[in-house]
Amino acid sequence: MRTLFLTIGAFAIAIGLLWIGQGTGYVNWPQSSFMISQIQWAYYGAALSLVGLLMVAFARGR
Repeated sequence: MRTLFLTIGAFAIAIGLLWIGQGTGYVNWPQSSFMISQIQWAYYGAALSLVGLLMVAFARGR
C-alpha cells in the first residue's frame, strides 16, 4: 500500500506541475493544447500537486 501511495502521489505531483506550467503559459507543450495560458488549469494543477504531496507524506509516515 505504501508503494502505491508513493507512486500515485509522485505522478500526481508531476502532472500537477505540468498543468501549472501549461496554465501559466510557461510550458507550451503540446502546441495545440487547450490548457495553455488558461489560469484555471494552474489552479487545478496546484490542487492536484497538493493531493499528491499529501499522499506522499501519508505514505512516508506509515
